[in-house]
Amino acid sequence: MARLAQSVLIIEARFYEDISNELARGATEELRRRGIGFERVGVAGVLEVPLALSAAISSKVLGPQGRHGGCVALGCVIRGETSHYDIVAIESARALMDIGINNSMPLGNGILTVDNREQAWARASVDSGNKGATAARACAELMDLASDFSRKSSR
Repeated sequence: MARLAQSVLIIEARFYEDISNELARGATEELRRRGIGFERVGVAGVLEVPLALSAAISSKVLGPQGRHGGCVALGCVIRGETSHYDIVAIESARALMDIGINNSMPLGNGILTVDNREQAWARASVDSGNKGATAARACAELMDLASDFSRKSSR
């Protein structure tokens, strides 16, 4: 299956840098295995990921005319003692979904929402949960699907 663009934009929330690095490791290994190029950009936290995604689409870095045909969102939200966790987790997920749907953008969501660092590591580690690879795989499969739809509509 031919892809519209052979590259993915990885947007990483860097607040928990060690966890983000492990998620990115899993994602980049999966993309390399599939022969898909990538560019990594970092943002401060999870709430900034949808804003960066929107900016990439608006500037045509990402999308049909852009150099990237999909996006992988990576980061981690760890529950704290306040309701801030709920706001960050819900608002970032909703914004990513809205942007993806409204722009028909292949998107792999690898943002972890966990209670503690141990859960984060169990999900991020390439030796166990490897959610970075899972997000990259989802993006690649959506890119393939978009390419298939495009090819069928042009017949």
